[in-house]
Amino acid sequence: MASADPDRPEMTPEEFRLLRELVYAHSGILVRDDLKFVMERRLWPRLEALGLAGYAAYYQYLRYDEGRAAELEASVEALATHETYFFREPLQLEAFAGELLPLLHVRNGRQKRLRLWSAGCSSGEEAYTLAMLVQDARLFDGWDVEVLGTDLSRRVLAAARRAEYGPSALRAAPPEALSRHFDPAGPGRFRVKDGVRAAVAFGHLNLLDPNQGQLVPRMDAIFCRNVMIYFDLAARKRALKLFHDTLVDGGYLLLGHSESLINVTADFELVHLKTDLVYRRPTRRGGEP
Repeated sequence: MASADPDRPEMTPEEFRLLRELVYAHSGILVRDDLKFVMERRLWPRLEALGLAGYAAYYQYLRYDEGRAAELEASVEALATHETYFFREPLQLEAFAGELLPLLHVRNGRQKRLRLWSAGCSSGEEAYTLAMLVQDARLFDGWDVEVLGTDLSRRVLAAARRAEYGPSALRAAPPEALSRHFDPAGPGRFRVKDGVRAAVAFGHLNLLDPNQGQLVPRMDAIFCRNVMIYFDLAARKRALKLFHDTLVDGGYLLLGHSESLINVTADFELVHLKTDLVYRRPTRRGGEP
């Protein structure tokens, strides 16, 4: 099929294969066979920015140019989808706030420390939502609480740190949460209040890079929702090993509702809550809630 843009060259099947393998090796994102046109369209602005005539030249740039590391990040940025909003998947959040946070309050009562990780946090809505739920629980006043938000995209992390959002990101936010946790920031826009922002830290992290994963501290709960749907089986297993190694004994893993660990790994046990199912790293002693 010819390109809809007469100035844009068509990506050959071999160029698609080579570029797809590079992107996958770096990020774990596997571009499906039927999405060659998407890769072609989204990467073309990168070729224009670099003054390259075609995708073969772009592949050579990504492999051998001294600027290849930064450009590989830019290519993944162009291909990744970042769609999220505050208080997404409310039943899961209800289970987290109503059942898991009280359990973690009892379990961590001696050290008074709580660590949560939003892996693949995009522009920060999920990480800030978790911090808001912790504040609203009123169980952790005076505790050392930190929510870590990480993503592969530096652009969305910059937006997360700005903490300013419009109607789309706030479409599911309850009115009471909007008034309690946000300040007006112009017509139709709101900014997360400083008290919530102080509990959240953001960092650039590739879930498939074991060297980066070693920098993450032990976590009580990890949210990784609708991130691994872009991974193939091998990449999912690598990410799940990182989550298993990062969680404390009895720590919880919360995935998107369309995601399952069946036929992927046996390292986690399934926990039935009142309104949701979550995964847990088994404890060595057993019998812990």
